[in-house]
Amino acid sequence: MTTKPLVLPNDDASRRPAPRLAETVYEKLRDDIFAFRLLPGDRFAENDVAERLQVSRTPVREALMRLQSEGLVRGYFRNGWEVVPIDFSRFAALYDLREMIELHAVRRLCDPGRPASARETLLAEAGAVWRVTTRKRSKDGLAVAALDEQFHLALVAAAGNPETDAVYRQVTEHIRIMRRLDFAYGDCIADTYDEHVAILDAIAAGDAAQAGALVERHIKDSHAVVEQITIDRLEHVRTEMAQHPSPAPARRKRFG
Repeated sequence: MTTKPLVLPNDDASRRPAPRLAETVYEKLRDDIFAFRLLPGDRFAENDVAERLQVSRTPVREALMRLQSEGLVRGYFRNGWEVVPIDFSRFAALYDLREMIELHAVRRLCDPGRPASARETLLAEAGAVWRVTTRKRSKDGLAVAALDEQFHLALVAAAGNPETDAVYRQVTEHIRIMRRLDFAYGDCIADTYDEHVAILDAIAAGDAAQAGALVERHIKDSHAVVEQITIDRLEHVRTEMAQHPSPAPARRKRFG
C-alpha cells in the first residue's frame, strides 16, 4: 500500500532541530503501527523509512530506538527492523502474569500490618490524576494509555517488592502495543477513569477482597476487548489490501 511522504517545511530542513525531527518521525511511525499501515511482523530497513519520509537516517534511528523501548518494534543487528508480531497465546500468558502480580500488590497494599506510607503516597498521587471531574478528563486516547500504564506501574511499585516490580515492568513493555490499541480504537477512557477510582477507593478502605476483584475484572475485560480490537483491525486491513492491492517497489516487499 502507499502512504503520503512526510512533508517538511520549505525552508532548509537541515536547520530544523534534530530532536524535533526525530519526534515527528516517531509520531508518524507510531501512527502507522497503530493504524496497521505497518502490520505486525512487517520488516524494513532504516533507509526505507528515511526515503519514504524524506529525512536522513539519524532521526529515523532515534525514532526507532524510542519505538523499540516501547515494545512496538525490534531491531536486528545488520538485518533491519521488525514491527513486533502479535502472538495471542503469548499475550494471554502475559496478561495472566500481569493479573497475578497486581493481585499480589493490592493484597499487600491492603494489609493493615504493613507501613501505610507507600499506600498513602499512591492514593494521593494517583488520586490527583484519576479523581477529576468529567470535564477535566483527558480525551486523548494515547495520553490516557500512558497514564493508565503509569497507574498500574505505581500500584505494583507501592507494594514494595523490587523484584516483582522489575518483572512487572518487563511484562508492561511486552504488552504495551495491545494495551495502547485499546485506547487508540476502543471506547475505554471513561471506564478507565471510573475503574481506577473504584480500585483506589477499595485500597483506601483496606478492602483487599474488593480491590482484588476490581483489579481482576479490570484486567480481564481489558484483555478481552483489546484482543477483539486487534483481530478486527487486522481483518479489516487485510480485506482492504486484498480488495485494493498496491504494487510494492522492487527494493522492498512490505514497508510503506
